[in-house]
Amino acid sequence: MIDRTAARPLRRLVVLRHAKSAWPVDVADHERPLTPRGRRDAPAAGRALAEADCLPDLALCSTAVRARRTWDLAAAEWGTPPPVRHDRRLYAASPAGLLAVVHEVPAEVETLLLIGHNPGLEELVLALAGDGLDDTLEQVRTKFPTSAIAVLSWHGGTWTDLAPGSALLTSVTVPRGAKK
Repeated sequence: MIDRTAARPLRRLVVLRHAKSAWPVDVADHERPLTPRGRRDAPAAGRALAEADCLPDLALCSTAVRARRTWDLAAAEWGTPPPVRHDRRLYAASPAGLLAVVHEVPAEVETLLLIGHNPGLEELVLALAGDGLDDTLEQVRTKFPTSAIAVLSWHGGTWTDLAPGSALLTSVTVPRGAKK
């Protein structure tokens, strides 16, 4: 059941799947770069977050090249990007592993951006969402493509309060950059 207790602060977990990446021969998965489309879509994701007034207080980013580059390009769209922590545990993480990292976030952070990979991110969003606005849950169940952004809101005193089924999935967007 979703806790809507107004006495505790409203928190947002913004989940961003890295932008479209390439599969070059003889390049380790962790080192895969973004494709030209990925390099267009990542800034579009940054603009979408700014337009939705969903800029984070802190970003947690996988150490994979494609995730780090997505962060760099998205954050370049903001006047003053928030601090970022690159965490190897976010690479190829399970939903439980992702949630364990989120639980370490300081209580003063109200909006957290998590940049990583599927299937872990998609499964995390579905696990945390006790409910969703409009067709957001169905959108994520159908596909959580590269550059997808899911916003989960919940009331909690600390990030350790975030648990499966405790959040409301308020939006899902898939920003795309224009071809030049």
